Amino acid sequence: MNRSENLARLKTENFDICIIGGGASGAGCALDAALRGYKVAMIDKQDFASETSSRSTKLIHGGVRYLEQAFTKLDFAQLKQVRHGLEERRIVIKNAPHLARPLALLTPVFSLFEGLYYSIGLKMYDWFANDNTLPKGKWLSKKEVLARMPTLDKNKLHSAVLYYDGQHDDARYCLAIVQSAQEQGVAVANYVGIAGFEKDEDGKLTAANVHDELTGEGFSIQAKIFLNCTGTFADQIRHWANPKLPSRIRPSKGVHVVLPYATLNSTDAMLIPKTSDGRVVFAIPFEGQLVVGTTDTEFKDGTQEPFLEKNEVDFLLGTLRPYLKKSPQPEDVTAGFGGLRPLLAADPTKSTKGLTRDHEVEHDPDSNLVSLLGGKWTTYRLMAKDAVEKVEELLGKESTCLTADHLLAGGENFDYEAWKTIHEKYDLGEDTCKHLILKYGSRADNVVNLIQGDASLADRLVARLPYIRAEVVYAARHEMTVTPRDFLARRIRMEITDWDATLECLPTVCDLMAAELGWDAETERRMMNDYTTMVRKFQREAGG
Repeated sequence: MNRSENLARLKTENFDICIIGGGASGAGCALDAALRGYKVAMIDKQDFASETSSRSTKLIHGGVRYLEQAFTKLDFAQLKQVRHGLEERRIVIKNAPHLARPLALLTPVFSLFEGLYYSIGLKMYDWFANDNTLPKGKWLSKKEVLARMPTLDKNKLHSAVLYYDGQHDDARYCLAIVQSAQEQGVAVANYVGIAGFEKDEDGKLTAANVHDELTGEGFSIQAKIFLNCTGTFADQIRHWANPKLPSRIRPSKGVHVVLPYATLNSTDAMLIPKTSDGRVVFAIPFEGQLVVGTTDTEFKDGTQEPFLEKNEVDFLLGTLRPYLKKSPQPEDVTAGFGGLRPLLAADPTKSTKGLTRDHEVEHDPDSNLVSLLGGKWTTYRLMAKDAVEKVEELLGKESTCLTADHLLAGGENFDYEAWKTIHEKYDLGEDTCKHLILKYGSRADNVVNLIQGDASLADRLVARLPYIRAEVVYAARHEMTVTPRDFLARRIRMEITDWDATLECLPTVCDLMAAELGWDAETERRMMNDYTTMVRKFQREAGG
């Protein structure tokens, strides 16, 4: 993806649809609309997936908590959400097999009654899914559980219920959607912020006034329809289009802590079904570490990035401790991250924990703005389908959604065993070869081929981790990576898994990016200092 070429298109061409927001829902809309034959632009004020779409629990699921609420509280809006999630789960895994896969989850129980309760509930979850592509769940004996997850406290454990959901690398999955959209003709660009709209004499939107966040250059994007996919920032766009619209979004903060893989020492994940704040908590192996979360608290200040705080570390570790024979301590935390859910709130008095994760497509007839509101990662494709069909209705057209069977970038002819070919051809560790296959899929050769021109690109960024220098060069040339954080937080996931490693390799990453992007010494120094300050702040706030 060449940013300069895409910017030139945005400045000079007229589009059928301009999508504001480059997270999962915006990228999903861009791909859907392009496959239907529309001329599409998509912009994001920051990097693709830089907000909610890179800060999830990395699960593709219907939501076991929603299923329980549907039956215990007779909340059938939650049941609808579960059904949609389970229908989409299969498609999300199928369309990017390098980035998404089935995940086994264990729910430890401490009594026969608990085992019966969760076994029945998770069997209903399986039945509701009606999905033969994932194994069915079962009730495991204490011995079977400890064989799979040896760090559990065997003195408290009675048994566990096993079930399956999906797991994905959220930021790279979103990037694959963006790449696929561009390959279908969408003009995409990150770091393009919107400042307002131009309107015709009837008040309908005709253009978006935007500026390049990197250079400050302003220009306008012309389109017939503007589609707002900005998640927790949706109200701001809505109010620019029509100040009379009521606010609809109530952001909810969720955080995760990251611990060493040895904390569970298992390829399985764990579901903790009861917490003091009325949620469930997951402990999930990811990128060689263990991600534990999430929380749910009201978040008022939408101008600030949410981050992990010490009291939240204490809460999550305290939730995990009763299940383990060795208690994790704050000093064990290697990283963490916070994110915001764009919850829809019809009732301002209702707590965020009680709000559904369903979505809504809103059309404002005064401005003609279409907004995709609410939702969650698993249903991004369904959300996009609904939004694009509303846009089609306004354009007076009708076509078929093709995204259910469209393999995303890197998913074409994917073969996991191809890591062995890379291992034979290049002097790279087995862990690096597997990492490359699982991040770039069938396009991993495009990364490793860079080593033929510069053998130093085979070097690791950090000795104990699988990432290599070639990935930095590839990201700068082909993945529209323009800041160190784009690479370290989202192209690879080092920022959210290991803060110390991130700071260790930052000078190398900046040197490689400077050479590719033509930074002068002052720009490189500023990029490195700003990012260092940010990561140090994350460490301090988490109590490190």
